[in-house]
Amino acid sequence: MYNWEGVSEFVAVAEAESFTAAAKRLGISTAQVSRQISALEARLAAKLFYRTTRKVSVTEVGRIYYQHCRQILDGLEEAERAITNLQTTPRGLLKITAPVTYGEGTIAPLINDFMQKYPELEVQLLLSNQKVDLVDEGFDLAIRLGKLDDSSMMAKKLGSRTQYVCASEKYLATYGIPHSLSELEHHNCLPGTLDYWRFLEDGKPRNIRVKGRLSCNSGHALTDAALKGLGIVQLPDYYVQGYIDNGQLIPLLTQFMEKDDGIWALYPHNRHLSPKVRMLVDYLAEALSS
Repeated sequence: MYNWEGVSEFVAVAEAESFTAAAKRLGISTAQVSRQISALEARLAAKLFYRTTRKVSVTEVGRIYYQHCRQILDGLEEAERAITNLQTTPRGLLKITAPVTYGEGTIAPLINDFMQKYPELEVQLLLSNQKVDLVDEGFDLAIRLGKLDDSSMMAKKLGSRTQYVCASEKYLATYGIPHSLSELEHHNCLPGTLDYWRFLEDGKPRNIRVKGRLSCNSGHALTDAALKGLGIVQLPDYYVQGYIDNGQLIPLLTQFMEKDDGIWALYPHNRHLSPKVRMLVDYLAEALSS
């Protein structure tokens, strides 16, 4: 039989990067954690951590060992959960954050539908365009849009969104249709929180600075301005798709459109997905992909 002593302590230290924090997480003393790690290193005849007075970091050998141990521990946790009804009945509290507009229009209704299916589930939903710290603020899940820049999180793609440049027939009849990116400087472009728009030209990303009579951090306000003929906007599909479909807004410069952005579910890399989180993520992925 394999000797499992020290494995849980090793994984805890590797993830916390601290013997003290690992001991607190496991509910044992720091000295006990240190003894178990020393015994494990002796048994493996390998150094798993670099230790200084201020920092603990995993060695190259330790990183390889951690990847295998994490998978094994996850499997054990999964086996224990499999014998409970938590697998099929989400219950307890879920703390989620999502962007304001997309959260209001898309995510919140889907979460409400999910809660109707599982009445023992409680949800705290924070709609904010600020990127909160999931670990420090205790969030189970974040919904993020576009390109991801947080490598400390695990991510699952739920769907995608399309960025459209568009304007009303009224505006285009008065000012003409732009056919190249350079022509945008001669048009009344209505920027949002950024003063540039993103495009793809000859297969390469290109940012074009834009300006106009109105700039606003609200996609709804910019959509209304475009509908009233005040200028050209670049907005995600959940603002403008309906108006494009019914002809009130005309898509422009489609040959320069970026590839679709991702819609992502993010969760801390060292936090194994609980069944209620996994089931919600799967539910959102199925709904958004359809």
